[in-house]
Amino acid sequence: MGGIAGLFHPATPKPVDPARLRRMLATQAHRGPGGEGVWTAPGVALGCNRPAGVAALRTEASLTVVHDGAILNAEALRRGLEADGVGFESADDAELLLAGWRRWGPALPEHIEGEVALALYDAGRGLLFLSRDRIGAKPLHLAELSDGSIAFASELKGLLAHPLLRRVPDITAVEDFLAYGYVPDDACLVAGVAKLPAAHRLTIARGRPIVGPERWWQWEGGARLKGATADVAGQWGDLLRRSVRSRMIGADGALLSGDADSAAVVALMAEASPRAVRTLGTGPAAEQIARRFATDHVDAPPFEHGPDDAEMLAVLFDEPFADPRAIRDFASADAARDTMAVALLGMGGALAMADGERHRRLVRGERLRALLHIRVRQPLFTRLGAIWPDRDGRTRLEALALEGAEAYARHLAITPRVWRERLFTPAARHALGGHRAEQRYVDAMAAAPASHPLDRALHADLAIALPGQWLARADRSAMAAGLELRLPLLDHRLLRCSARLPIALRRGGGAGRDVLGRALASYLPGDALRQPVEDGWRAPAGDLAAALGGATLLAETGWFDPVALTTMVEAHRGGDADHGATLWQMLVLEQALRRLFP
Repeated sequence: MGGIAGLFHPATPKPVDPARLRRMLATQAHRGPGGEGVWTAPGVALGCNRPAGVAALRTEASLTVVHDGAILNAEALRRGLEADGVGFESADDAELLLAGWRRWGPALPEHIEGEVALALYDAGRGLLFLSRDRIGAKPLHLAELSDGSIAFASELKGLLAHPLLRRVPDITAVEDFLAYGYVPDDACLVAGVAKLPAAHRLTIARGRPIVGPERWWQWEGGARLKGATADVAGQWGDLLRRSVRSRMIGADGALLSGDADSAAVVALMAEASPRAVRTLGTGPAAEQIARRFATDHVDAPPFEHGPDDAEMLAVLFDEPFADPRAIRDFASADAARDTMAVALLGMGGALAMADGERHRRLVRGERLRALLHIRVRQPLFTRLGAIWPDRDGRTRLEALALEGAEAYARHLAITPRVWRERLFTPAARHALGGHRAEQRYVDAMAAAPASHPLDRALHADLAIALPGQWLARADRSAMAAGLELRLPLLDHRLLRCSARLPIALRRGGGAGRDVLGRALASYLPGDALRQPVEDGWRAPAGDLAAALGGATLLAETGWFDPVALTTMVEAHRGGDADHGATLWQMLVLEQALRRLFP
């Protein structure tokens, strides 16, 4: 765990006020409760929030580095550099990063295994180097300030602490949020703030124009794996076993949700550990897995979501983030904090293996689309959808009238496009300039280097949903509780292998038939393999309509039509329609706006 922040003047080395950097670090102190480190020089300041006993900032001669996260292959890298004659004074990752920079320069991230975001200043070359890990597990926000300097911080709240950051909302991010329930990594509700994309590096050289970030890693795996099903599943299982074991180094236990993914992680931890694995979880499924593998289990109290959670989500995420499971995740991480500093979590398997309900629906839809030419299919299903009495059936029929990518993008929308258009005022729609959130998914699927629709959906999910929703949720909820999470199912080698799996092994279909079931059938009972992995979220229970009645800032923005919003609220209150998800999003947006634009 940890956090980083910094300031850099790319034009001339103007003095930097270290007090401003300390204010930035103070807002994200939860990421490194062991303290902070600050280093300044003409035109640059670097700082870190660090866990107790971790040196996350180091200066040697003309080089200074700060980092967030742990290098999993640190020992192997150190041995290789020592064989080349490099000497080390400590076992700190920061010292290893500086030695790696001297050896590999900007190619340094390509040699690191694990989730690490870093900032390095090379005084000899007059440059600042920023990098984010392969999957985007560690966040990094950037902005150009009004004095021409570049500011960066792990969390948006770190940038917000700087008085020169201009706070102006970007309405395109509101459109994205209402569609997805989160603001994707290529957008931000604060105009002018960017997020360094996953697997990208950015070099800013003093006195030179700033060139956009450069991608340094691709997750695409290449051709489909061939061979016997058992052999392919075994290859995937071996990679998962390696991933789990590498992430157990320095870890204290695991968070056990009880689904198939978390059960797999705990099973492989138990195989590798000479002592009982420490676990924390809630519910009978988690208890069953804990008993099977004789873990040192703590049963965390159940957690209920409610409308008041909207404020907590604004505190955790800064930007609006509607997935209420983040509050549950925070509660679990907070409960684990007394006995764990680092924990493994079985998150992301269904997304990475294209094995969620969203993917199964896509495959079913594509089979039906293949039976009819679009000239027949489009008018037929459009007309049927218009007269179909059931809302869910109507939605499915209308989706069949669309191309697969468009249907997939619309299926993911929390607030449907038709309601977003009704809710926005004419002025807001004009400000959007034709921007629509679904196009991001359509474009990503069209650009995917794949022909099968499931592969294209996987490409888009890993580019958009993985960093923007799943990893953001894991990072913010755990960091707020002072717990570092490691995610073995999202290891980059495992991702590449998952991308190459035969379709039959990625689509699931019951116990023992998907790759997880085949690889771990001898470890896990059939009922554990059948435990579903969450693929979406529901609005919290409670009177959301009444809670939204106290929201006043939404009206002041001028973005939303009060008549349309009232119509939605009344229809929901009267039971004529279920608009709970959208009302919940509005509550979350209200709280985020209050914090971002006081």
